[in-house]
Amino acid sequence: MGQDIQALYREHLRRKVLLSLGLAAVLVVAAALSLGIGAYPLRLTDLIQALCGSGDGVRRHILLNIRLPRMAAALLAGGCLGLAGAAMQSVLRNPLASPFTLGVSQGAAFGAAFAIIVLGAGRLLVTGDEPLLVQSPHVIVLAAFLGSLITVAALLVLSACRDLSPAALILAGVALSSFFGAATMLLQYFASDIQVAAAVFWTFGDLGKARWGELGFMALALAPATGYLVWRRWHFNALLWGDDTAKSLGVAVYRLRILSLVLTALIASVATAFLGIIGFVGLIAPHIMRMILGQDHRFLFPCSMLAGGLLLLVSDALARTVLAPIVLPVGILTSFAGVPLFLYLLLKRGGLAS
Repeated sequence: MGQDIQALYREHLRRKVLLSLGLAAVLVVAAALSLGIGAYPLRLTDLIQALCGSGDGVRRHILLNIRLPRMAAALLAGGCLGLAGAAMQSVLRNPLASPFTLGVSQGAAFGAAFAIIVLGAGRLLVTGDEPLLVQSPHVIVLAAFLGSLITVAALLVLSACRDLSPAALILAGVALSSFFGAATMLLQYFASDIQVAAAVFWTFGDLGKARWGELGFMALALAPATGYLVWRRWHFNALLWGDDTAKSLGVAVYRLRILSLVLTALIASVATAFLGIIGFVGLIAPHIMRMILGQDHRFLFPCSMLAGGLLLLVSDALARTVLAPIVLPVGILTSFAGVPLFLYLLLKRGGLAS
């Protein structure tokens, strides 16, 4: 009997490992294909020549300065949002939790808008046919992080004082989103035309804003958050049985919840500060992975990152081709895709009162 259970468990693990490797392989293929998609299509031979330092100069410029940064931005931002959504849903025990639905992204957006308008960290220039937001990255990221932390702190205080249900937390997130949206509009009302244009242009969730320096900063923020959450994966598994059971197994539940929310706020705010608001990726990616892999956080965390990157890659490819040569902000497509899933989850849970 014991040997049969061990064999079933090994088969169960083998299946999850194969699914995870399959997802990683699909992500690699999608990343390679994304380099050739756009108003100026590139063939495989063009990509190889450009990477080897030969071939046409225009194709090399498009690949190295436009396509590769967009691809890296999709992988990093999708990983940030996917991981943040998976962790938030686990520590709050709320399947509707994500940086977007809880107002964390909107808090980060307000902080970044404050830095752009009040602190003068960004201004709008025009180079050629495209507008460019020249920004002080450290100031904007710090302000965005503080804005997201305010949202997380408010949610924690409300949850502790009123013992809010998981559904009520979503309503609190909606209220906080509305508050920060109104505060952002108030800043814009008293700003100059140039400042308003810079702030509005920044809010578009667009992978085209990414440059190699910003991508390095995003990677530095993502690495420690990933390390901590993966290191505590068994603690998250223990949380599935409830706080009391987790505490009996030696898990410091309160500290785990606080540190996880702070780290997820950090990586969500960094992605928002550099690329704008990209909605619902943190909601969609973890749910897809839960349907495929289950609740085991040993696989859920890394695969949510992979799924988030894949989702943003596909969305960006569609954004570049649907109305080519016009490139749509990727945040528009992710919001269109996320709203039906959000409504489905609400209906499946029987409404907010459940």
